[in-house]
Amino acid sequence: MELVSWKSVETVTDDKKVVKKVLKAGEGYQKPNDGARAQIKYTGKLLDGTVVEKEGFEDGGLFEFVIDEEQGEVALITIPPDYGFGDAEVKRNFVVVPPNSTLTYEVELVNFEKEKETWDMDTAEKIEAAGKKKEDGNTLYKDGKLYRRAGKKYEKAVKFIEYDSSFSEEQKKEAKVLKVLCYLNDAACKLTLKEFKEAAKLCTKALELESRNVKALYHRAQAYIATADLDVAEMDIKKALEIDPSNREVKLEYKTLKQRQIEYNKKDAKLYGNMFARLSKLDSVVTKKAEPEDVGKATGTASS
Repeated sequence: MELVSWKSVETVTDDKKVVKKVLKAGEGYQKPNDGARAQIKYTGKLLDGTVVEKEGFEDGGLFEFVIDEEQGEVALITIPPDYGFGDAEVKRNFVVVPPNSTLTYEVELVNFEKEKETWDMDTAEKIEAAGKKKEDGNTLYKDGKLYRRAGKKYEKAVKFIEYDSSFSEEQKKEAKVLKVLCYLNDAACKLTLKEFKEAAKLCTKALELESRNVKALYHRAQAYIATADLDVAEMDIKKALEIDPSNREVKLEYKTLKQRQIEYNKKDAKLYGNMFARLSKLDSVVTKKAEPEDVGKATGTASS
């Protein structure tokens, strides 16, 4: 395996608290894809070097799990207390882990079996795989800290069923429902990550499939409000309320929109008021300076 610089560092979680350092890169051109089943061994330690747990070092005892595309190599992962054992004292393999302990895990990929690629699947397998990826995304979303990874799962789910020309009519209906759900869930991730333009695009894709989807209109309005596109946000909210007049979330968002419009109108009034005041002051100064020349010309007196 090829050694990699300690500068090869990347964050694993959205809040950038969990950090991975690549120690060794894998050899060859094959690498595990999203959903591959991997066999690994790992060692977990406290910062003072005390071993907390080990897996995969005994014969036939490799630890198996399903991985993401980003995982693979030999890596050192640093895990802060809120992603580890928190503020509780925990016993692991006869070792006491103190409260608020930071942990490090050295993980080595030993073997893997790649998940079947889209082009190798029949239509039923594609729909099943899309549904599984959506559920994986939901699990990550509910974690409350892994929105970017959840979004990638939704994106992958859509790719399985993006081209449905070979699907039966029933499969097309099922695929459409999955795509709309994935677009909306991904949009919710993007809103949380403050990627508002991307969120609006995803909602538009959902609306292209279901023009009267209230959730899509609601989320797109949220994105537009965040980017100060208040007029188009109001159009989406009004349409959503036409479809579902009693929707509490949409009503609350309408109040937010109205408050934002008031704030922007006040800012505009102040801006234009200051602008007109400066123009009036400037006009007054110019007029006063111009009077002697104008008087001189009117009376035929030369300017000094």
